[in-house]
Amino acid sequence: MKNRITFILFLLLSSFGFAQNGPKIEFNAADSTIDYGSISKKKDNGIRSLEFTNIGDTPLTITNVLCTSGFSISSKPNESIMPGKKGKIDIKYSMIPGPIRKTITIESNAVNYEGGRIALKIKGDVITD
Repeated sequence: MKNRITFILFLLLSSFGFAQNGPKIEFNAADSTIDYGSISKKKDNGIRSLEFTNIGDTPLTITNVLCTSGFSISSKPNESIMPGKKGKIDIKYSMIPGPIRKTITIESNAVNYEGGRIALKIKGDVITD
């Protein structure tokens, strides 16, 4: 009986060690989707800002931003984002007429995404008026 109580106590105490501590990223974009909507090639420059917050308890580092064809990265944070602080990544679409169905992948040290890789969907439609 004493061994069972010791074992149960050990399990309970060790489960606290598995709580995710570290940097955690949260994007302002609903459902991890950036929606350009219907935009005019003549009136829109194609630049959007992806804002995020480090909701973890240690500094968040964005190590890389990978984008599919038609997109470029205008800027990304070069410094670590401290807990509770905000950051942003600026992306630019080349404004090719037609539907936008793309993905960008953000590589970071965030513990709330597997491997720190976050895939964000981008959708919209570029019209030529």
